[in-house]
Amino acid sequence: MTGFLLDCLGRFFAFLPLGLSECFCKLIGDALYFGLPGRRRALLSNLHHAFPDRPRQWHRRIARTSCRRMAEMGLYVLVSPAFSLERLKRHFTIDDILRAEIERSWQVKESGVVLIPHFSMMEALTALPGISGQEMLNVGVIFRPLNQPGLDRWVKRTRERFGVKLLSRKEGFGASMQLMQDGGLVGVLFDQNAGNSGTLTTFFGRVASTTDLPGLLAQRSKTRSAILYTERTGFWKGTIRVVILPCPPKSIPIMLHANQWLENILGSSDEICADWLWMHARWRTQDDPRKRFRLQARREAIEETLEFYGWETFPRKTRFWIRLPNWLGDVIMALPLLRALRISRPDAELTLLARPHFLPLLERFGLGDRLLPLPAKNASGYFKPFRQWREEYPDVHVLFTNSTRGDLEARCIGAPQRFGIARPGKPRRSLTHTWPLPEGLDEATVHQTRLWEQFFRHFGLEGELDLTPFAWEAPAAATSAPRKGPRIGLIPGTENSPEKRWPVTHWRTLITALLEAQPEADIRTFGTERDTPITREVTRDFAPERVIDRAGKTALVEFAGELAELDLLICNDTGGMHLANALGVPVLVIFGPTNPVRTGPIFNGPTRLLQPAGCPETGGMPIEQVSPETVLEHTLELIP
Repeated sequence: MTGFLLDCLGRFFAFLPLGLSECFCKLIGDALYFGLPGRRRALLSNLHHAFPDRPRQWHRRIARTSCRRMAEMGLYVLVSPAFSLERLKRHFTIDDILRAEIERSWQVKESGVVLIPHFSMMEALTALPGISGQEMLNVGVIFRPLNQPGLDRWVKRTRERFGVKLLSRKEGFGASMQLMQDGGLVGVLFDQNAGNSGTLTTFFGRVASTTDLPGLLAQRSKTRSAILYTERTGFWKGTIRVVILPCPPKSIPIMLHANQWLENILGSSDEICADWLWMHARWRTQDDPRKRFRLQARREAIEETLEFYGWETFPRKTRFWIRLPNWLGDVIMALPLLRALRISRPDAELTLLARPHFLPLLERFGLGDRLLPLPAKNASGYFKPFRQWREEYPDVHVLFTNSTRGDLEARCIGAPQRFGIARPGKPRRSLTHTWPLPEGLDEATVHQTRLWEQFFRHFGLEGELDLTPFAWEAPAAATSAPRKGPRIGLIPGTENSPEKRWPVTHWRTLITALLEAQPEADIRTFGTERDTPITREVTRDFAPERVIDRAGKTALVEFAGELAELDLLICNDTGGMHLANALGVPVLVIFGPTNPVRTGPIFNGPTRLLQPAGCPETGGMPIEQVSPETVLEHTLELIP
């Protein structure tokens, strides 16, 4: 019954004027493009990943045309069984190279493997024996049987009417090998979204799972391989062409040459590009959320791909967007995770979203491929740039933040996978994948970096965190004046939480004692502009050439450069402490109410943490109970 209804419907469209059928396909294609926003986004994303330098208007035009071509292909499948051989010959021609190859194959009974790309008129290839006049040509095409028996019978009957044999995947590949042993040709659709059964390589520079079946068949039968496709010349019209692949009958070279050929031809003309079926998730590989933060596959051809294209490393084409925290200290504590992600996903392009004043510093650290500034928190139209960034089509969005605002940012940007930490009572519905904090985990006993490490490992991160301090090179023009004594930095303020600040009187006592113990010491205070009232009070009445107040006078990169020149930094629990630690500067940190277990320095630099006598390891006591005498004693032990 299914076959009868399809035959009737096919005859109806077959006898309509061609122009009406073409208009119908355009309407259906436009309905697909405008009526299915998820599919439209997949189309535009694929095109943007393949051709990022083309304008958006070009992407939209090609995507819309591709939808129309898909409708054209679908209707052709329905109506072509009603076409006579004479009509098919009027619609489709064979180029001279293919005709010569058919004659050669027929005469010498030479077998071969044919790779068939996903162009709109690929179904015309089933009529090749009839169109070529070689109906005795021994040709088979591997296909996946349909679950609906009536529809499956109809497909086999209509596609085999000119002698092409449909070879079921479910029955194995014995029939395919036998056909080639008899001098026949076997056709296989070649795909860049073969899932776990494919081989990891690249397509347009992005990691892809390419089907290796054509290459395996050619390798086992030691036969040639070629690409067979229909170059569309009009509605339901085209020229069938062949390209012999210039490589030995081995699986990986065949894959690589076929993908390269397809990349080149898709970029050669808008007409051919629009004729490929872009609606599929072409790069849907390596996206299992449990393994998203690492690159691995059951079968991979990474080394061969790099050698074939002449690359030293994988191009960074998988778009990972990282929403960094809002505070300097938290940003620094997140850097080891960015380092690890860079190694675990060498194909990832890391786009860092951060507050604008962090970007020059992040650029110096070199962990991000792209840096995007967050708008001011209370700015009018705050979410407008995030909606604009939707057209950048990121693959992954990772949030170090826990705020509803950050989740809404990610939702506006629209990456298909959005990762974050879910705490009890906060489900984070705008994210697609969350790591729930393990039951019973006491965050006060886990360093923030290690907590984020557990989050990343839950989604597949591999390798140990690299806690080596960053090298900081001063600008070539910068010269430091010779100094006689140690250079000691002090950060008396904090960006938040006044209770974290050691008292001004304690700082002044410490400076006095330091100048007595180290007469040649060069002491400098640092801080933001908001810290200047504190630093002015701390440095008041000291000789300005001995105690220099630098608070509010340095941008972040300049601040980092001056920290890098210190022999020791003495500070409260503040972002500057984390920055100095990340640069390998020895730090002496005074803790009181805050928790050094959770927010202490994490990099492998010299550190000394001071707490009030009797204070729990996780903090909770007044910071003023740490005496200047105690700090002085430890300072003299640490300075050269």
